[in-house]
Amino acid sequence: MDFGDILDQWERGQSHTSQKKNDAMETWLHENGIFDKDAILANRTRAPGENRRRLLNGRPDDILNIHGLTSDKAWISLDLFFTRAKSCGFEKLRIIHGKGNHSQDEAVLGRTVRSFIEQCPFAGESGYEKTTGGGSGATWVLLKEEAV
Repeated sequence: MDFGDILDQWERGQSHTSQKKNDAMETWLHENGIFDKDAILANRTRAPGENRRRLLNGRPDDILNIHGLTSDKAWISLDLFFTRAKSCGFEKLRIIHGKGNHSQDEAVLGRTVRSFIEQCPFAGESGYEKTTGGGSGATWVLLKEEAV
């Protein structure tokens, strides 16, 4: 069943109760790896570490490609990116910075990203992406939750 089928079923009135409609929608969202962040925040009775596992295994909420920028321009882009991401309530970000194949020593942008993450007050855990996500040429970052 895809999202179009759910909408067709909804419009034809085959779902007689709102509960059935919600079940069909929830099924589709779950099957496609889409999570209701509001419901997750409202339901804080999850087991310790469950939210972290969900974030680590999930897709990023937004992606920034700074590949080819100077270090100064990359820093400005990172600052704007993180500020916007935090205001939007994002939880996981990906930064594509490249592997530094054209750098003489260490990858300049990779070093810039690490330095930015260390100084950013709402940047939490981070690491390199899996090979399929860019390997050492891309970094994922989990944003810290607001203190309650």
